Amino acid sequence: MNSVYKINKGINKPIEFKGLKAQYIGYLGIGILLLLIIFAILYISGLNMFVCLGVILLLGTLLFLGIYRLSDTYGQHGLVKKLAKRNIPEHLECPSRKIFLRLSAKMQHVNPHN
Repeated sequence: MNSVYKINKGINKPIEFKGLKAQYIGYLGIGILLLLIIFAILYISGLNMFVCLGVILLLGTLLFLGIYRLSDTYGQHGLVKKLAKRNIPEHLECPSRKIFLRLSAKMQHVNPHN
């Protein structure tokens, strides 16, 4: 009467659904909601329903392909890291060397053996 239990399978792994990882599930949900709103706007504006469906199917296909591509390319945190990397400056400019001289003096005061 031995029983095999799989305990804690998947701990510290990102949520995954049909190949989509982590935040991309949310992005897809928001995209589908936007498609629903776009369909409602197009239909209420009097556009033919088949044209509305064609536009929504095209946009939906592009949405799914784009989200799956982002999920496969960047994974769980890669897209956020790529977006954050834009905010890192390429170089720093210091018009004066006074800051380094003061820093050097403070370091000698803290560690006089050097």
